[in-house]
Amino acid sequence: MAPKAQKSPKGQKKGQHVKKKAKQPLLVAEEEEPVNMESMGHPEIYPLVLTTKTQEIFNCRADEDFTDEQTYKLIKKEDILADLLNRAAVSDFHPVKKIVREYPGDELLLVYDKDFKYGLNFYLIGTEEGKENFLKTPEVPEEQEEPKELAPEDMFVYKPPVSKPWVSLGSEKEIEEESVKESKRQVTYMISRKRSQFGAPVAFRDQNASSVKDAYIECASYLDKNYTLTQVEKDIGLQVIPEVKGTSTQTKWTFPKNATTQYYAREFSKEEKETLEQSKSLVDFLNNVSTSVEIALQQNEIMNTFINDWKNLAEEESTFGDKSDTHLKEYQSFTDLHSTMEKMITCVSWHPTIYGLIVVSVAVRLSFEERVHFSGKLLLQPSLILFWSFSDPIHPQLMLESPDDIFCFEFCPSDPNIIAGGCINGQVVLWDITSHADRIENIKAGGSRSKRTTLKPMFLLEPDSNKEAMYIRHCAVSSIENGHRKVITDIHWLPDSFEINRMGSVFENRSGINCQLVTCSADCTICFWDIRPLKPTSTAAQTAAATTDNNTNSQQPVTEKKKEETIEIPFDVPSTFLHLDLSWKPLSRIKLSKGETNLDHCPTKLSLGEDPLLCRIQGTSSMHVLQKDKMLNQIKALKAAEINPYHNLEAGLANMLKPIDEFCTKFFVGTEEGEVIYTDWKMERDSETGRFMPKKPVNLYTVHDGAVHTVQRSPFYNDIILTIGGWNVAIWKEEVITGPLLQTCCAPKRYTAGHWSLTRPGVFYIGREDGYVDIWDLLEKTHEPAQSQNICITMITYIKPWTFSTKQQFIAIADYYGTLHILEIPWTLSHPSFNEVSSVNYYFDREVKHLEYVQQRKLIRDQEKKEMALELVKKKTKIYTKTKEQMEAELKLEYDSYVELEKSVLFNLGLVKASEKVSYMEMI
Repeated sequence: MAPKAQKSPKGQKKGQHVKKKAKQPLLVAEEEEPVNMESMGHPEIYPLVLTTKTQEIFNCRADEDFTDEQTYKLIKKEDILADLLNRAAVSDFHPVKKIVREYPGDELLLVYDKDFKYGLNFYLIGTEEGKENFLKTPEVPEEQEEPKELAPEDMFVYKPPVSKPWVSLGSEKEIEEESVKESKRQVTYMISRKRSQFGAPVAFRDQNASSVKDAYIECASYLDKNYTLTQVEKDIGLQVIPEVKGTSTQTKWTFPKNATTQYYAREFSKEEKETLEQSKSLVDFLNNVSTSVEIALQQNEIMNTFINDWKNLAEEESTFGDKSDTHLKEYQSFTDLHSTMEKMITCVSWHPTIYGLIVVSVAVRLSFEERVHFSGKLLLQPSLILFWSFSDPIHPQLMLESPDDIFCFEFCPSDPNIIAGGCINGQVVLWDITSHADRIENIKAGGSRSKRTTLKPMFLLEPDSNKEAMYIRHCAVSSIENGHRKVITDIHWLPDSFEINRMGSVFENRSGINCQLVTCSADCTICFWDIRPLKPTSTAAQTAAATTDNNTNSQQPVTEKKKEETIEIPFDVPSTFLHLDLSWKPLSRIKLSKGETNLDHCPTKLSLGEDPLLCRIQGTSSMHVLQKDKMLNQIKALKAAEINPYHNLEAGLANMLKPIDEFCTKFFVGTEEGEVIYTDWKMERDSETGRFMPKKPVNLYTVHDGAVHTVQRSPFYNDIILTIGGWNVAIWKEEVITGPLLQTCCAPKRYTAGHWSLTRPGVFYIGREDGYVDIWDLLEKTHEPAQSQNICITMITYIKPWTFSTKQQFIAIADYYGTLHILEIPWTLSHPSFNEVSSVNYYFDREVKHLEYVQQRKLIRDQEKKEMALELVKKKTKIYTKTKEQMEAELKLEYDSYVELEKSVLFNLGLVKASEKVSYMEMI
């Protein structure tokens, strides 16, 4: 508040040219009370700001008239009043004008505040008492200065303390009572050891203490009678409370008595109702609360306000693998920690014969534009397929290199050491890991494969830290010019029971092993591949021509050409498929045409008709295990004989092809537009051009509202197919062309992956883009999932279950961030109920009959609509047969009406009078 009273003379001069506007602030200033230091305990002190001019007028210049020794001055009251009269509001004493006028004395004390103790450079003492107290203070320093003039020897001198005899006041007794003294007799133990055992290595191991005798000794607490503790002090608190007495009473029941009562609701009278309806307060009240009531009603409809959120957050504790548990249990997870690029998992496959070994393919998480932008950096990053083992979740056992990112791959059913994969650039890649089979077969994955024991947890396995990850190059890659133009989305080995030729005709397999592949790509093509070399074309004629020609000039280019064709094979790449490298072409190519347009369907997934014997073997888990044992025996036999049929593929070329009659060549295809196509791979000759062309699709269904990610046949029923795409799921039967047996409604999130259960025919798993897995059980619910479980926070890219034994099953779930989650399937989802196969089969048959009934009703409705339309047309065009008399009567009526009209028109025009009108009518 002190600065408010400060006014600059220069500022006042600038405002003097407007006199009328300057008068009113002066009047306001006179009414303001002067500011003192009452808050600091000095109500007699009033801070002031004295300008240089004021200091010259009163001879109180700072650092000249006022010094450190002389800090105050007495100013006459008359001089201050004269200055106020001359300069009025411009005077620096104007804020204390009232104090100056009421001051009883003749002189006021003005003090120079050099340190700004009270906020300004000067302050005025407004009372006589305060002036006297201030003027007395200088006498005190004079008295205090006398000790300063004393000699240094007369000042305070340090005297060290002098020891005195100790006088006991009783504290040593308290210290002795509180001190701890040893009251027990000390026990001495002597431990000895042989000198030869000093420095010997020690091996620690885990041991169950309860299983070994004298290995577990319980040290229970007991009361020692030899040790007593004397209680010296005890704290006790007392509280006085009133005496409490509990009493009860009960009305004595004498005899029952029946009684009834009737009441009516109290209502307002008609006058009161009319008064309330016309009341303005009621209308205002309803208008004010209507909005809040509507909001409350909407909230009650949206959510249940009485639900217990804490109870829903709690998780029920249950034992691992309990029969009553229905949720997937997290078992293990794998993540590639050595990759510098952010990658996602595109495909997952369990090793067919080695338990505890899972293989995944990874790809960089980039769009097409980002791939083009970072193409230089991507060339330096290897594209890999990783082999993970349960014994080592951090380091991959093997890493297969490829020319570009792999989006699908599959093990060869005949030899698991042969792997085929499809790249993002459209090339098909082959690997042969036969030379590295011992490395992955000797992995400790929880015991021998033949014992079928329960798989041990990951922390009980013993990884072999001496092994380092090994990179394996591909054996062969297809030709870029003659293969697919875009990413390969699906790849399958054809069964070893048949093979096809260029026209799509089916023959018996001449090699006895899986030698052909089928792939589909985003370039709207489906290609069939053969890994065997082509037949040599007229080699005898070429040799005869070479022997007859004795010209050395003609022989020299031949030798040079052979030298040029010789290719050096790297030492770490097997020569199994050397004849295919960079020259591999598809055996047959199919395009799915859209009919009359020039556009083609873009396939994403396909499903061929599997071998019936193989499907029956896969029907049950026990038979599935037998199939794996059979495959293991075949591999052992091949090793014993040291003959690998894939190393001598030319041996099967001499066999004669025997056609297979009545073989179904139709298959299911899922497209990028969400369509499900049932088509034929066998070609037919075009009647116009004479060329072999692919057949038109047999059936086309637009069911899914997004790209189809899964087209898979049931392991229990060869003619049941599961398709997943967009936001819904559909189940089909191969011979039913009217539509799907089951089509779900739209899900809250888009579906991205799915797979049938290997042991329960009515169960399948579906992955969503929000990281949830929907588990469907057709025997429990067919309109919604039986349960949903959250696995990760990002999109699920692939699902693959696996049966380890009859008691233990796993499911591998891959996500968009490159993490592979291994979960154990609970008992209820892995073990089928009694007659579940027949129950699900009955459900499918019932749905087929329902579709047939719907189709029949549809035909009946269409026929009824046609009949109703024909009847309506007949009613419109109906011709009545009339007699001659009826026709004459109708003509006479028409003539009479015409005459009547003519008469009325003539009469209205005034051309005919009334008398003439009558005569005219009589004449007519």
